[in-house]
Amino acid sequence: MNRKYRKTVIAGNWKMNMLPSQVKGFAEELKNISPKAKWCETVICAPYVDLPAAVKAFKDLRISVGAENLNENPKGAFTGEVSSAMLCDLGVKYVILGHSERRQYYGETDAGVNRKVLVALEAGLTPIVCVGESLEQREMGITLEHIALQVKSALYGVPAEKVRRVVIAYEPIWAIGTGKTATAQQAGEVCSAIRNVIRELYGARVARSVTIQYGGSMNEKNAAELLAQPDIDGGLIGGASLVPEKFAAIIAAANQE
Repeated sequence: MNRKYRKTVIAGNWKMNMLPSQVKGFAEELKNISPKAKWCETVICAPYVDLPAAVKAFKDLRISVGAENLNENPKGAFTGEVSSAMLCDLGVKYVILGHSERRQYYGETDAGVNRKVLVALEAGLTPIVCVGESLEQREMGITLEHIALQVKSALYGVPAEKVRRVVIAYEPIWAIGTGKTATAQQAGEVCSAIRNVIRELYGARVARSVTIQYGGSMNEKNAAELLAQPDIDGGLIGGASLVPEKFAAIIAAANQE
């Protein structure tokens, strides 16, 4: 982490878990054990139906609320979808875009992710843009090329003054929900490469201000080692974000001086 130039962000991704009726209890439990986040910003990204309860429950905890997706259109005949304006009206601050599960199961493309990034930024939301390689791509030795393409595609048309509001989350697909984790050195190498791509596009000053997270089975046991890497500025946390004790431990690791 490098707090001199950019903020540290620990974001939980609940995925399709947690009932609206469970959110308040989770928040109360987390409040009792969570350290004061003086060094990092904490976010909970929840399913659409949980968002109203989450905004209310986390208001006094200084925890921001994020969504897990949005539609690229402002409104219209898109049954089952949710717009950026709807999220903002609820008090949502962040939105996850381009998660590998969305790409794999719902056919999301780099071009589609880019359109959502532009919509999110226009609405004032902070997009958490997910990039990552498959095991096959890593074994082929094309990890950095593949991720560079994802980053460049996601940021296409984004002006320099707005890039600072984008969070990039590196999540190796082979490590998501598998219990496998990239080594701190592997994760740090890719996050450094992501920053180099941003530097090529926008210059050094902008690049050093962008928060880059690591995701992919970050937990309370490995968080400190991963966060010690100079270009890893936080985590996008899956399973561990559903357990208050584990999530609090990761927040504590991010708060170490």
